Amino acid sequence: MDIFERIKNNRGPLGEHAKDAHGYFTFPKLEGEISNRMMFNGKERLVWSLNNYLGLANHPEVRKADADAAKEWGMAYPMGARMMSGQTKYHEQLEKELAEFVMKEDAYLLNFGYQGMVSAIDSLVTRHDVIVYDSDSHACILDGVRLHMGKRFVYPHNNIENLEKQLQRATKLANEQGGGILVITEGVFGMTGTQGRLKDIVDLKKKYDFRLFVDDAHGFGTQGKTGAGTGEQQGCQDGIDIYFGTFAKSMASIGGFVAGNADVIDYLRYNMRSQIFAKSLPMPLVIGALKRLELLRTKPELKDQLWKIVDALQDGLKKAGFDIGNTQSCVTPVYLNGTIPEATALIVDVRENYDIFCSMVVYPVVPKGIILLRLIPTAVHTMEDVNYTIEVFSKIRKNLTAGKYQVDKISTTV
Repeated sequence: MDIFERIKNNRGPLGEHAKDAHGYFTFPKLEGEISNRMMFNGKERLVWSLNNYLGLANHPEVRKADADAAKEWGMAYPMGARMMSGQTKYHEQLEKELAEFVMKEDAYLLNFGYQGMVSAIDSLVTRHDVIVYDSDSHACILDGVRLHMGKRFVYPHNNIENLEKQLQRATKLANEQGGGILVITEGVFGMTGTQGRLKDIVDLKKKYDFRLFVDDAHGFGTQGKTGAGTGEQQGCQDGIDIYFGTFAKSMASIGGFVAGNADVIDYLRYNMRSQIFAKSLPMPLVIGALKRLELLRTKPELKDQLWKIVDALQDGLKKAGFDIGNTQSCVTPVYLNGTIPEATALIVDVRENYDIFCSMVVYPVVPKGIILLRLIPTAVHTMEDVNYTIEVFSKIRKNLTAGKYQVDKISTTV
C-alpha cells in the first residue's frame, strides 16, 4: 500500500476528529496578553489552560529583559551549535545558576524539553542497559525509551511494590549482560497532578543498584521550599541522579536543562545528539532565562500566590463534590463521566455561555467514558476567578447529569 494512501484512510485516534475539531477543540487561537483572561473566538475568556504558573509570561522585569536582549543580540546570536561556535559566557552562567538552584554539581542547557528528554535517555543507555519506567510517563520519556535498543520494563503508575519486582528482573538481566539500570519517572505527572514517589524510589537504592532520572517539568519552580522541585519537596533531591527541568512551565519561555553529577553532565554535553547537531539556544532566551531564574530565587511571593490560588481552587472543587483525583500539585484535573460528543457539547457551553476556557481531555488520553477538564491555576488568577469557576462547573455538572449535552456528533455550536 502507498504510505500516503494509508495516511489518508487512517488519520489516527485524534486526527480522525480533525475536520470537526480543528480551530476550536484542537489548535484553538488564544490571543492577547498572556494572563488569566484572553481573547478566544472574538470574546474575552477566563483561561485555565496555560502553564504560566508563576505569572512570569508578562512580568514587567521579564518583558524588559526579553526586549533588551532581543534589541542587543537579535535572534541569530550565537550562530552555530554549542560545540562548534555557539558557546557564550551567558550560556555557561545560566547552567551554573541552574545547577546551584536545583542543588546539583552541573547543568546543561537544552533547546527544547521534549527533544532534550528523548536525547538524554538515548545518550545515557546502551543496548546492555535496562530501563525501568512509570506507566504514566510523559510522551517524551516514552519516545526516549522507544529509542533504547536494549530491554525495558514498565511498572504501574506509582506502584512501588511492582517497581521492586521490575528491579529484580532488571538486576538479573543487567548482570547477565554486563549493563546497568536506569529508572525513569516524573516529579509531577502533568495530566493527573500526582507526584512521583521519589523518596520511596530513592529508598530502593539501599537494595538495588540503579540510577534515577526524574522529569520534573511541572515541579521545577512550583514544588519545594525554594522551588527547586519535587525532590526538594519530598526531601530526597540528593537521591535524584539526573534532574530535568523545563523553561516552558514556571519560567514561561522555551528550553530546558538537565542537572546532575559534573562527570555525567559533561558526558551528556559531548554525547547528546539533539544538542551537538542543533543550533545553540538564542541569546534572548538565555538572558531571559537568567532573569526568570533570578525571580524564582528572589520573589517567593510569586509561588506563595500561586499556591493560594491552587489551594482555594482544589479545596473549593472538593467541597462542591467534584472528583479531582489524587493531585498533589498545581495541576487540577476534574473528572466527569460522558462520551466524546458530550464532552464537546459541554466545552462549547462552558466557553460560549460562561466564557471559561479550559482544556478538555478525552479518549485515548483517558479511558473511554471519562471527560477530564484540566485546570492550571497560576499566580495571576484571582479568588473571583476561582469562585466563578466552581459555580459554573456545578451548573455544567447538573446539565451533564440531566442529559443536556447528549448529541450525536462533535459540534462547535451551542
